[in-house]
Amino acid sequence: MLCLVTGASRGIGRAIAESLLADGARVAVCASTAAPDLRGAALSVRCDVADEEQVRRFFEQAGKPDCVVINAGVHRDHGPVDASDPEAWRETVDTNLVGAYYCARAAIPHLKQRGSGKIITIGSGIGHRGGPSRSAYACSKAGLWMLTRVLAQELAPYNISVNELIPGPVDTSMNPGGSGTSTLGASEWLKRPEDVVPLALFLAEQPDVGPTAQSFSLMRRDT
Repeated sequence: MLCLVTGASRGIGRAIAESLLADGARVAVCASTAAPDLRGAALSVRCDVADEEQVRRFFEQAGKPDCVVINAGVHRDHGPVDASDPEAWRETVDTNLVGAYYCARAAIPHLKQRGSGKIITIGSGIGHRGGPSRSAYACSKAGLWMLTRVLAQELAPYNISVNELIPGPVDTSMNPGGSGTSTLGASEWLKRPEDVVPLALFLAEQPDVGPTAQSFSLMRRDT
């Protein structure tokens, strides 16, 4: 099995890529700043998913994937809309939503040729319920969830499933210490990247006729 993982230099993407390798899969990875230093990877390259040409080259070099994990994301916008930075807002949407579109669009011909496959998008609870001072991130992840459902509808005839994985708050460089989780309540589960891996592997190993257009969440609360 060949799995492609974007945003795999650290955090959730790296943890998923390492576990796929340990599980016996061939893994191709990319990240925006530099090629991930991942021992055993079949391919490791620098790729900014907001750049369509870079995404196209990554998928051409990687080969025909069985599973694609669309994980690359940023959170550049902070503060209310009227005080937000338009460039940071656009950068967040370009990476989290437009970049996911580029990745899915590049993956589809390979998956169709294979006759089956899986796309896993890494979503966010913020994309389902919103959150103050996080408008670009919330809108980009809401759009990603809709893209996930539309892709699932379009690709079901080809035995290609598309599902969203919502990690909930995870202690990563993008969200150090699980910042911003207080609105979820004291009982919310603050995770390490490794805690997300079992659900990602579960989705990657589902049968071709398994679930699609679904959102799988590790959050304990949804409000």
